[in-house]
Amino acid sequence: MMRNLTRKFVSFLKKEDGPTAVEYAVMLALIVVVCIAAITTLGSNANNTFSNVAGKATPAGGS
Repeated sequence: MMRNLTRKFVSFLKKEDGPTAVEYAVMLALIVVVCIAAITTLGSNANNTFSNVAGKATPAGGS
Protein backbone atom coordinates (compact mmCIF):
# COMPACT_ATOMS: atom_id res chain seq x y z
CA MET A 1 0.00 0.00 0.00
CA MET A 2 2.69 2.51 1.01
CA ARG A 3 4.92 1.51 -1.91
CA ASN A 4 2.05 2.10 -4.36
CA LEU A 5 1.36 5.52 -2.87
CA THR A 6 5.05 6.42 -3.06
CA ARG A 7 5.20 5.33 -6.70
CA LYS A 8 2.19 7.48 -7.57
CA PHE A 9 3.68 10.47 -5.76
CA VAL A 10 7.02 10.15 -7.59
CA SER A 11 5.17 9.74 -10.89
CA PHE A 12 3.20 12.93 -10.18
CA LEU A 13 6.38 14.86 -9.44
CA LYS A 14 7.99 13.70 -12.68
CA LYS A 15 5.07 14.86 -14.84
CA GLU A 16 5.42 18.21 -16.58
CA ASP A 17 1.75 19.22 -16.38
CA GLY A 18 1.65 20.03 -12.66
CA PRO A 19 4.61 22.42 -12.52
CA THR A 20 3.51 24.12 -15.75
CA ALA A 21 0.08 24.90 -14.31
CA VAL A 22 1.70 26.27 -11.15
CA GLU A 23 4.06 28.45 -13.20
CA TYR A 24 1.14 29.89 -15.15
CA ALA A 25 -0.75 30.58 -11.92
CA VAL A 26 2.26 32.40 -10.46
CA MET A 27 2.70 34.47 -13.63
CA LEU A 28 -1.00 35.35 -13.63
CA ALA A 29 -0.83 36.40 -9.98
CA LEU A 30 2.18 38.63 -10.66
CA ILE A 31 0.44 40.23 -13.65
CA VAL A 32 -2.65 40.93 -11.53
CA VAL A 33 -0.54 42.51 -8.78
CA VAL A 34 1.27 44.75 -11.28
CA CYS A 35 -2.03 45.80 -12.89
CA ILE A 36 -3.59 46.66 -9.54
CA ALA A 37 -0.54 48.69 -8.54
CA ALA A 38 -0.55 50.57 -11.86
CA ILE A 39 -4.27 51.32 -11.70
CA THR A 40 -3.99 52.50 -8.09
CA THR A 41 -1.10 54.83 -8.94
CA LEU A 42 -2.84 56.14 -12.06
CA GLY A 43 -6.08 56.74 -10.13
CA SER A 44 -4.25 58.56 -7.36
CA ASN A 45 -2.44 60.81 -9.86
CA ALA A 46 -5.69 61.53 -11.72
CA ASN A 47 -7.45 62.36 -8.46
CA ASN A 48 -4.69 64.79 -7.48
CA THR A 49 -4.81 66.45 -10.91
CA PHE A 50 -8.60 66.90 -10.85
CA SER A 51 -8.49 68.20 -7.27
CA ASN A 52 -5.83 70.71 -8.27
CA VAL A 53 -7.83 71.90 -11.28
CA ALA A 54 -11.04 72.12 -9.24
CA GLY A 55 -9.27 74.20 -6.59
CA LYS A 56 -8.01 76.68 -9.14
CA ALA A 57 -11.22 76.91 -11.18
CA THR A 58 -13.44 79.93 -10.68
CA PRO A 59 -17.21 79.61 -10.50
CA ALA A 60 -18.94 80.19 -13.86
CA GLY A 61 -21.47 82.72 -12.54
CA GLY A 62 -19.00 84.68 -10.39
CA SER A 63 -18.87 88.47 -10.43
